[in-house]
Amino acid sequence: MEQPPHRSGEDLSSAVMTYADTLYRIALTMLRNPFDAEDVVQDTFLAYYRCDKTFSSSEHQKAWLITVTVNRCKNRLGFLRRHPPVNWDDLRDVLAAPDDTAASAEHDILDALLRLPVKYRIVMTLHYVEEYKVREVAEILGVKESTVKMRLQKGRQLLKNLYRKEYLP
Repeated sequence: MEQPPHRSGEDLSSAVMTYADTLYRIALTMLRNPFDAEDVVQDTFLAYYRCDKTFSSSEHQKAWLITVTVNRCKNRLGFLRRHPPVNWDDLRDVLAAPDDTAASAEHDILDALLRLPVKYRIVMTLHYVEEYKVREVAEILGVKESTVKMRLQKGRQLLKNLYRKEYLP
């Protein structure tokens, strides 16, 4: 039996060091469960290791890794629909911020973001956190630019309403 092609350990190690945090944040944002997010990131790097694709640039490599992560998260979400939901208290413990005001406000915004539907969470994370342009987010997710713009607009409105309702006096 022929062995599948794979990357060098050095190439894999470099990709993990460079992109693991980004992929984990995306997976955690989509899945709202640190254990599932870790599994997805690990699966993504396994796919990368086995992939024989040649990347034209580091941005091309990063986009490929994000696309694989998003697709694996979508698969995991399908699985999670058939199982009990995540306990919010457990997630808050993992994401607990220090007591300072700026970190607390950031934690509240992240908490509100995690309550949004996944289609808004992912575009907002890619655009605002990972700083991808609308065109790039559309390519990664395989949707039209107008769809990304509408999801950003709707996501901002939902986040604004939720944040005001939950966290402001």
